[in-house]
Amino acid sequence: MSEIVYSLYRVSTAKQVDKVKDDIPMQREACRDFANRMGWTVGKEFLEKGVSGFKVSATNRDAIQELKAAALRNEFQILLVFMFDRIGRIDDETPFVVEWFVKHGIRVWSVQEGEQRFENHVDKLMNYIRFWQASGESEKTSMRIKTRMQQLTAEGRYTGGPVPFGYQLEKRGRLNKRGKEIYDLAVNPIEAEWVTVIFEKTVKEGYGSHRLAAFMNGNGVKTHSGAKFQCNTIIRILRNKLTCGYMISGETVSPRMKELQIVDEKLFERAQYILDQRAKKNDEERQVAMSTKSQAMLSGIMYCAHCGGRLTSSMHTEKYVMNSTGEVRTKQYLRYMCYHRSRKLCDCDGQSVYSAEKVDKAICNVMADMFSKVSDAPDEAELKKEYNREMQKCRAKQTKFNAELGKYKAQ
Repeated sequence: MSEIVYSLYRVSTAKQVDKVKDDIPMQREACRDFANRMGWTVGKEFLEKGVSGFKVSATNRDAIQELKAAALRNEFQILLVFMFDRIGRIDDETPFVVEWFVKHGIRVWSVQEGEQRFENHVDKLMNYIRFWQASGESEKTSMRIKTRMQQLTAEGRYTGGPVPFGYQLEKRGRLNKRGKEIYDLAVNPIEAEWVTVIFEKTVKEGYGSHRLAAFMNGNGVKTHSGAKFQCNTIIRILRNKLTCGYMISGETVSPRMKELQIVDEKLFERAQYILDQRAKKNDEERQVAMSTKSQAMLSGIMYCAHCGGRLTSSMHTEKYVMNSTGEVRTKQYLRYMCYHRSRKLCDCDGQSVYSAEKVDKAICNVMADMFSKVSDAPDEAELKKEYNREMQKCRAKQTKFNAELGKYKAQ
């Protein structure tokens, strides 16, 4: 009775599945011919399409785990691969995966490299060296690809990946080394208008990401995948410097390409400042409003003096009955509410709600009193005198620095 062979075929990228070199059909044909010559019976064949043997651990590869389970059930006697690096390329893991199969009675064969044995220390050393070398090849390949991607980015070339909102792919007759026409990035005129609206509403009207997402969805605008806008979608658009005409890959930045620019750089930088200011870590130093969608004057910047929690603003509707007619009427008014107190999240002993009208009026009175105490601005003569004093100090510093510079040049 011939021995049962289970075969494993793997390619790192989906593009290799139907190619001539190093693809699955080629591996399958070579393994089947080899098994026939050896007099083995081919059983199951395991395919891994687009799985990196260098980046993906064996514990996360279904094919390896299924092969291990089949080995424990004694379903086969030989594991056959085209080359041993099809099992993996991780130098501190793959040698022990191969050794695991051998220890469980499975002979591991490669069409190109023969059988991997563990009869002595030399076999173990050769097993480790083989996968150490394969790992090094993967690292060098990864470095070459990364370097080339950075070079293409520096040249302003599209290197693949999701197309950002506001852009589209176009064929402009550019060919790759195989002579195949490839895509270039271009501005989508319709989406570009919405990108401009997003930036302007952030900078000029104080819109936040949640409010902008609701605005885009309310206008029936969809993402490239046909989904609704989420707050993180808005943030990605606002943070993407491609909107200024710069392609970025890691730390590599291309020269500015006017044909890809949607927003002005000053508008972009102002949007970045606002996003940074709204970050939670900048609570104490924030210089922009936390929220602008409420009509309450202090929305987003009011805090409870008792528990320190932020006060939220809301519109409250109050019903009352007219004594003369019995008619039920409603009245709406703004109020500030202690979120911690209302949700009983802490032992806050302050009020739950505060009338926004009363609080805003009190703040306005305090500010008016402060401004009324500000003395008149100095006249033009005083300003000029102060300016001359500062200029005199600067000239003295300049003279001193020039003297020191001359001394150092002489040395």
